[in-house]
Parts: sequence; structure tokens; C-alpha cells
Amino acid sequence: MIDARRAIIYRPAPNLSGFPVRANVRFFQCADMRAVFTNLLLVSLLLAAQSGCRVRGGPVQGPLGAMEEYMVFHPVPYVPEAYEPMDAQLKDAWAAAVSATEGIEELAARRVPMEDAWFESADGTALHGWLARCAEPRAVVLYCHGNAGNISYLRSMLEDLTLNHQLTVLAFDYRGYGRSEGIPNEQGILDDARAARAWLAEHAGIGEREIVLMGRSLGGGVAVDLAAKDGARGLILESTFTSMPEVAAEHVKVLPLRSVMRTRLNSLAKIADYHGPLLQSHGDADRLIPYAMGRKLHEAAPGPKRFVTITGGDHNDAQSTEYFQALDEFIASLPPPSGR
Repeated sequence: MIDARRAIIYRPAPNLSGFPVRANVRFFQCADMRAVFTNLLLVSLLLAAQSGCRVRGGPVQGPLGAMEEYMVFHPVPYVPEAYEPMDAQLKDAWAAAVSATEGIEELAARRVPMEDAWFESADGTALHGWLARCAEPRAVVLYCHGNAGNISYLRSMLEDLTLNHQLTVLAFDYRGYGRSEGIPNEQGILDDARAARAWLAEHAGIGEREIVLMGRSLGGGVAVDLAAKDGARGLILESTFTSMPEVAAEHVKVLPLRSVMRTRLNSLAKIADYHGPLLQSHGDADRLIPYAMGRKLHEAAPGPKRFVTITGGDHNDAQSTEYFQALDEFIASLPPPSGR
């Protein structure tokens, strides 16, 4: 069962096609992403034909790799009009969903302030995030968002996690997304997440391994990398994949994308190195990242784990009431922090 209020909180990204952002961002705002991966046909042909060399055991390298990264990563940059996310529309939507005993005015009084977080990645790239604090948090969470967006879409979700689940949460933008500088690539966004985690640990006064990692879609691949290499108090994955080439191959079957793509984000290979608690969810009608792919990733995780199926859920659909119950139970089950 879908929670009516959270169907609004966890709404898909708004259509920003009227703002000066990439035209092809619109592809990633649709539930059906096959058109996007069809673009990789051209990229894969060029990569296979180019005069670059193949790294031993790895994908083809060369100057056209930047074209692949342009097709894979779809950041929405900072747009002032979008950073206070659609308050009038959100108010109308909430008016239809809230009960008679909890009006919009009461809801507005419970808004959580978003604290700006500024920090640098390993290569000096300036990054930006939002910190939503809970006075007495049950856990401190680093949230890694999905593709084709930025943290301006996440305010209501951050408020929900803070108010209703008693979590302190930092959501950050990878390089090139939102107010963060730079151009996204695989190693860059992984380094960005490490920088975000270090900033969060410092400001929360805890060790980096005491942070709960939470990633959705693309962000799941980022969170798995952090957890597998460095550990975490807990790992939460929503609608994520085994690897980026596997997702591409699901949509473009006529070329060997598994071998030519340089962007890997190979969570299936990495997750065996994470032995901590895992909560994972996936819609069984997901047309971008197949449900079976989420199950495959879950089966490869060696630690204590729980999988929640979002019945009838497509990639951008809201989570279910069952999921939020599982989230609360997961947080309650986590081992207590061991200190810095």
C-alpha cells in the first residue's frame, strides 16, 4: 500500500525543461529510460572503433570516454527558482492529503531548516549539500541521491526523515549537480561521497564508520562503494543496480556494452566486502532497473539483510507503508555507535 502523504513527499523530480539546463535531462525525468540507453549505441560504436587502448582486464579507454560520461551522468545545475521546491504546488498537494486534524499551517510550522554544507572533494572540487538536523537522532545518515536532479528536490524527504524517523541527514550534490562545481565521472562522484561523509562525521562528532549510508538508484552504487571499502553502521539501498553496464545492456541488447563501457559502478562485485546490516527496497514494476537486478544484488550481500518489495512500483514511484515501517525497524536494530 502506498502512503498518500509520502507519495507527495517522495514525488518524482519536477519538470525543469523551462530552465536553462540540458535538454536531455527530460529523458531521466520519465519512468521509461530506454530512450536514454539507446543513445549509448552511438557511444559504444565510437568507443569500440576509436584508436584508444584497452586497459588490461578493463574497458576501452580514450578521448571519447568523456562522451560516455556525458550520456551517463545527467546533472541538473543550480537554479534559484528551484531551490525552494515548488512551495505553492506542494501546498496544494498536501491540502488534498492531510487529515482534518492536521492542517497546512501546522505542517508549515514543522519545517526543518536546511543548513548549507560546503566542503571540497579530494581534487579540490567545491561541493555543496544540505544538512537536516534532528535534536536527538537515532542515527546520522549520508544520503546519496539518484541521477538527473539535485538536492533541491529532496527538501520534503529530508524533513520526513528528520521529523518522522528521528534522523540527522546530509544530502549532497555530486560534482556538476546543483551548486557543486566540476564535471561528473565515476571516480569523481565516489570521491565526492567520501568528502561528504568526512564533513558529516566532523560536524556530527562521530566516526565515519558510524554513519548510515543511504543511496537511491545511481546513489546506491555510490553508497555500496563507501560501505564495501570503509564500512558503515548500516546500508540502505533504494531501486539500485548491480552495475551500470548491466543496466545499459538491459536496454540496448545489440551491442556488447558490458565490455565497452568505462563507467562501471560495479556494486555486485563490491557488496561482498560489506558485512554490515542492509535494508534494500525495489519496485517489482521498475522499467529502468529491473526488479531481478535488485534481488541479485541483495543475494550477493553477505551480512544481515532485509528486502522490501514495492508492489507495482516503477522506478520513480513512492515507497510503501511497509517500507517505512521496515526503515524504522532497521534503524532500531542497528548496533549502537562505538565512538570515534
